[in-house]
Amino acid sequence: MKRQVSLEEISDGRLYSKNDMVKAGCGGCKGCSDCCSGMGNSVILDPLDIYRLTTGLGLGFEALMADKIELNVVDGIILPNLKMSSGSETCAFLNREGRCSIHPWRPGICRLFPLGRYYETRPVSEGSRSGAQVRSFRYFLQVHECPVVHKTKVKVEKWIDTPNVSRYEKFVNDWHYFLEDVQERLEQEADDVVKNANLFLLKLFYIRPYDGGADFYAQFEERLTQAREVLEVGVLY
Repeated sequence: MKRQVSLEEISDGRLYSKNDMVKAGCGGCKGCSDCCSGMGNSVILDPLDIYRLTTGLGLGFEALMADKIELNVVDGIILPNLKMSSGSETCAFLNREGRCSIHPWRPGICRLFPLGRYYETRPVSEGSRSGAQVRSFRYFLQVHECPVVHKTKVKVEKWIDTPNVSRYEKFVNDWHYFLEDVQERLEQEADDVVKNANLFLLKLFYIRPYDGGADFYAQFEERLTQAREVLEVGVLY
């Protein structure tokens, strides 16, 4: 989800890599669950999130859709997000004690908070005339979101609590820019083409089950290659 704000408004003005120390530690969120409430449809789920939830909970995508997640249009593309409970506006996975009931399988956005990702496209090298560009992202610290006052320093890689961070970052980057390319391509298309493309992507990356006993990234990369090929040749048209 794109945010139309400047970094100066929402961050400490710095950009971080996975190896940097950042003041994000909040002592295990003891007695606090503010970041699990009132989030609307902003906790968007990527394919790895669905892999974690379906394999960790032993539930299929359709079962999660019953009361835990929902679909919304994000920058022109239909994507799932965590659902807030009606009335209380708290995450559907928050238990009575105000703790996360899916902590081992929590989504990437939850692992990241209060950090965010800043995506940037720049030339391969300064002064390059080839036109080639690098598409990447770095992290930033959101300074107005978490109410904990005295945060501690923690390494970004440790904070996001994800095995094989380098491979994870590649997945995040590939997924973000794939969606960006799809959005740009569909902006000028007819409604029926946009609908067909959305249904295809939803089924390919979310509804079709992943093998919980196999490497997620290999499965994702296979599906990403398939999606690019299908969209490139215009089969959905």
